Amino acid sequence: MTSTRVRGSEANGRERVVPDHEVAIIGAGFGGIGAGVELTKKGVHDFVILEKWGAAGGTWHANKYPGVAVDIPTFIYSFSYDQKTTWSKFFTPGNELEEYANELVDKHDLRRKIRFNTRVVRQEFDESQNIWALTLDDDTVITARHVIAATGGLEQPKLPEIDGIDSYQGVLMHTALWDKDVQLAGKRVAVIGTGATSLQLVPEIAPEVGNLTVFQRTPIYVGPKPDLKYNAFWRALFGFPGVAKGIRHAINLSTAYIPDAVFNLDSKYVESASMAMANRIRSWMRTQVDDPVTREKLLPYYGFGCKRPSFSNTYLKTFNRPNVDLVTEPIQRITEKGLLTADGVEHEVDVLICATGFAIWDHMPAFPTAGRGGKDLKRFFQESRYQAYQGVSIPEYPNFFLVLGPYGYVFGPYHMLIESTTAHAARVIAETKKRGATTAEVKPDVHQAYFRKMHQRNKNHLWLSPACSTANTYYIDNHGDSPFRPGGFGEMYFHNKYFRLDNYRYGSETVAPVVKVASRRKRNKEVVG
Repeated sequence: MTSTRVRGSEANGRERVVPDHEVAIIGAGFGGIGAGVELTKKGVHDFVILEKWGAAGGTWHANKYPGVAVDIPTFIYSFSYDQKTTWSKFFTPGNELEEYANELVDKHDLRRKIRFNTRVVRQEFDESQNIWALTLDDDTVITARHVIAATGGLEQPKLPEIDGIDSYQGVLMHTALWDKDVQLAGKRVAVIGTGATSLQLVPEIAPEVGNLTVFQRTPIYVGPKPDLKYNAFWRALFGFPGVAKGIRHAINLSTAYIPDAVFNLDSKYVESASMAMANRIRSWMRTQVDDPVTREKLLPYYGFGCKRPSFSNTYLKTFNRPNVDLVTEPIQRITEKGLLTADGVEHEVDVLICATGFAIWDHMPAFPTAGRGGKDLKRFFQESRYQAYQGVSIPEYPNFFLVLGPYGYVFGPYHMLIESTTAHAARVIAETKKRGATTAEVKPDVHQAYFRKMHQRNKNHLWLSPACSTANTYYIDNHGDSPFRPGGFGEMYFHNKYFRLDNYRYGSETVAPVVKVASRRKRNKEVVG
């Protein structure tokens, strides 16, 4: 079922369909909110935001595990046009970030644009009308001329691929789907994973549980966390006109022109710097843990920066508690009662918590997406590697834009990326409308030139060097590539804001649908209209 409107007929006799909306934005997290703001700036007001949850906030609405917080200073984890100075801490708790998201929704009058509890399960480009058809989980269809996918990278929780996980008879939950009704007090609890989420969770639940066993595959670098309270001084400083924005601009400008020089350096220099930093951080980590055996198990020896580094003043010290154990033997399988490790020990637990992150690459795109000729995007990524021009658009997928696409994200403040890629999408959509066109598609040669440049830079990237060979990092995809943008914030920002609009091809041609004739032979596709 679809509510798509029909307006008259074209010269060729086919009905011309008017889509339900000019733009459909998928996701009401910060990416979707940013997209709505940028479209409004460009005078594009006919858009809808489709959100699978019952509230805005994306990751910060979904993740409710104990200790959840942002892991970079909050004064740069916000939009440049909506700086906030009333945070409680430098590393803000998740509930405050969800509140910030809702404040933005109301300030920019976006709530009336959002359809909550609306999950997109697939989308397909209709070449006969140059519109996207988005199928929802109730089988209804919404149509739009353009689509901005703002589903984010932390979309699909990833359970560990361990034999027997379905046989476990206790309470099993992933941190991204936290069940607040589960009581942990006095229980035997196991946590699988020692990444950024685990660093926040473990110190919070350790004092409450009876016994906590943390299963570690690869240790990570943990540095001291300057988690100062956002007192009157800091609020006054960052509230002073231009200070917070000035810091952001300084970050942009300082990284605008150096990426080519940095990524042309021989990787041995980057590896040396990485190892020097690793030595310093390991020295600090050693001061946090009393037991020498546990201390050594917690120390990483790959290069610093190969995995996402984290900050905590309490995680390492948690292993000094008598009720907390660290297990580094590989998990052989999960049993009805707990976890069996390679040394033959069965660790019986009442609650099994998976702090195992998200299926970032396997879940891109977040749902089946078919472009021209029914070309499946996930299959394209698997066969041709992950790629997108500026991390935003892909040939043969007209009018489709990613907020967090391959080779788009420079590691650091997420909102800088959002402001960049959503501005990119809004520029193209506005230009399409201005030209009276119905499609905008990045030119293949432009796309390929960008893809080649990213690969050339990555040849000397730390993540692809021997220093990271044992890191087991999600920075590397199944192709052995690192589809993050090897560049600086400034370059990302300026190239998305000021790329040549003629890097896209604009048109109104449509392709006649394939029909059956009496002989049952299919008519060839032809360009019409």
